Amino acid sequence: MLYQSEKNKWITGLVLILVVYSLFYIFFADRADTYLIPRKTRHIIKFVTTITVYLVGTFHLGKLKDKWMSDLWHLIHISLLIIITLIGLYDWTFGMVSIKTKEIAASMQEFLISPVLYFAMGLINKKMNK
Repeated sequence: MLYQSEKNKWITGLVLILVVYSLFYIFFADRADTYLIPRKTRHIIKFVTTITVYLVGTFHLGKLKDKWMSDLWHLIHISLLIIITLIGLYDWTFGMVSIKTKEIAASMQEFLISPVLYFAMGLINKKMNK
C-alpha cells in the first residue's frame, strides 16, 4: 500500500513523466518541421527522452516499499531499450530499416515514454494492496 509520503513520491514521478512526455511532443514529435532534423539527431533526441523517463521512473519507484514495481519498470525498459537500440544501430550502420520496423520501434519508444505504464503500475499496486 502506498502511504502518504510514498504516494507523494509516486505522484511526483508521474508528473515529471507527464512533463517530459508533453515537452517531447510539443517541441519535437508534433512539429511539422521535425523531418528537417537529421535522422541521427532525431534518434538521439528520442533516445535521450526515453532514458530520461526511465531515470525518473527508476528514481521514484526505487524509493517505494513495493519493489515489484521497480523490478518490472527495469525489465520492461531495459528489454525494449535494447531492441530499440539494436534497430537504431542497424539503421545507422547498414542504412534505413523498413517502414514496418520503424513503426515497431516508434511504438515501443512511445510506450516507454508514455505515462501509461507508470500510472498502470500504480493502479495495480493500489488494487493489490487493498
